[in-house]
Parts: sequence; structure tokens; C-alpha cells
Amino acid sequence: MNYVFGPVPSRRLGQSLGIDTIPLKTCNWNCVYCQLGRTLPLTNERREYILREEIMAEVKSALESHKVGEIDWITFVGSGEPTLHKDMGWLIRQVKAQTTIPVAVITNGTLLHLPEVREELSAADAVLPTLDAGNAALYRKINRPHPDVTFERHVNGLIAFRKQYHGKLWVEVMLVRNLNDTEEALIEIASTLKRIQPDEVHIILPTRPPVETWVQPPDEEGILRARAILGNVASVIHSASGTFDLSGFTSLVDAVVSIVTRHPMREDELVTTLNRWPPVDVNKTLKELEESGKAQVVERYGCRFWSASPAHYPEEAQSQRTAPKHTV
Repeated sequence: MNYVFGPVPSRRLGQSLGIDTIPLKTCNWNCVYCQLGRTLPLTNERREYILREEIMAEVKSALESHKVGEIDWITFVGSGEPTLHKDMGWLIRQVKAQTTIPVAVITNGTLLHLPEVREELSAADAVLPTLDAGNAALYRKINRPHPDVTFERHVNGLIAFRKQYHGKLWVEVMLVRNLNDTEEALIEIASTLKRIQPDEVHIILPTRPPVETWVQPPDEEGILRARAILGNVASVIHSASGTFDLSGFTSLVDAVVSIVTRHPMREDELVTTLNRWPPVDVNKTLKELEESGKAQVVERYGCRFWSASPAHYPEEAQSQRTAPKHTV
């Protein structure tokens, strides 16, 4: 599997089968908190980055290999911004034609100012866009967007989408300490959310390896302040724990790379996932990951995270490609 992964555990979406429509870090944002590294370079071009038929062939295979009840949601969540794939509408409709499992799209929402993108995403059962700031200056500081992706366009696109969309609109707010967890910043975000009228607001914390070393999650006071100011529709969404499905691969190494490319994992989390395999296979897999350069170890918050090898993190916080050997 190259474009379909999981199912992976999600606090909001249960066991979620992921669909990646773009190559790693194809994005029009370069967020300071991104777990997938820096965006080099930024792009805002919509095109068929991956053949849509190839994506759907993997979706069909994944659906056929899982029993009823093993997948709760099918989620378009890219290694960057999934709506940059120009055939998102076709892909969503094709998935829904094959299964009754609900479809979600996790997106930064920046392309919703385009009528065609709003129409494409209207076919999904849930859309989860992002709003991290209530003014243009803070938006540029946190999300570091492509020059064409302005704050005004972003907000106006979300408002326009809400007016025509009848599914679940859950807006994500990633809180970063001393950036958007202050009273002033939160009041501006709340004012903007009032214009958008989402069904729910999901407060997210940067617990996975943020690209910038200085990014920290808010303290407890900041979280309480966010919940109070953002209102009753807001709730804190913590990282889910559960089973990562690594089936569908002939190589365990390729399976791990597939997951950490879209979902960097703490080392202890990865080892726990691999404990379902014989220890000899686990040791062999970790050794190959370390020695082949197919994955990298990034240190954040005093923890070691496994991430995709091509991902760009600041050199001062990136460990050597080969880490101490593990035994299980």
C-alpha cells in the first residue's frame, strides 16, 4: 500500500482508514507545529499528484481485506494538504459508492474559497478544517502560508462552505503556548468562529514532534482559558491510543514507513505496535529502519519520535539517522 494506511486509532473517528492523496509535504502552509516537518517549497497548485485510479485500487483492496466493524471512518488526510489533489470530489464519490462507511476530510481549509473545492467536499460526511488565528498577523506567524493563501480568503472560504454544507463541520484549533493561547488571541478566534458557525470546535495540542523546536503545548491554565473563551461547542481532543493496523504489506519495514510518514510515532508507541510480531522480526525491522535511512528519529519534548526519512526538521534538534540499536 502506497496511498492507503491503517486503520489507525483516532479519538474522534475511531479506527480510521487513511487515504493520502499527495506526496509528503505537498502543502500551502508551513505551520510551526507541523509533525511532518517543514514545507519545502510551498505549493498552491491543484493537480493530479497521484493517479486517482491507483488510489482507488488501494481503497478497494483495503475494504475487501477488513471485516465489517473494523473500520469506523474513511479519512482523507494527506502528507500535507489533501485538497491540492484536483480530483478530490471524484475520489470522495467513488469511495462512497463502494461502502457505507462514513467519509471524513481533514484539511487546512484554505482552498474552500474556490467554489469547486466547496462542491467537492460537500459529498463528505465530516469536514475538519483548521483555524489557528483570528487575525492576519498571527495567521502568518503560526501557519506561514503561501502568499496566495491569505487570512481573508481562508476565513471567507470557511464561511461560504458552512452556508452550503450539510454534514458535520468540526473546526480544529491547534493551541501553541504564548502564540494563540492568550486571552486576546482566543477572543479573536472565538469571534471568527462565530462567523463560521461550526458544529464543533476541537482544541488540539502539539503532542507529536513539532517542526520548530521552540513550539510547546499550552499549560493547564491556557487550556482552561481556551475552553472558557471558545464556548460550549469546544472540547479538547487528546491523542488516541489503540491498535495501528499494519496489514496489507509484504514488508514490515514498508508498513512502519507508511504509518510514520503520515503519523510520526513515539518510539515506545512504535515498539508497542510491533510487539504483535515475533521479537526477531521486530529487531530486524528496527535495525533496517535505522541502517537504511528509510525513517529518521527526531527528538522533541525529551522523547524520541520516528518520522519519515525525507521530512525536513531543524538540524539542531534532529538526531543522527542511525540511533542506538533496540532489542525486544
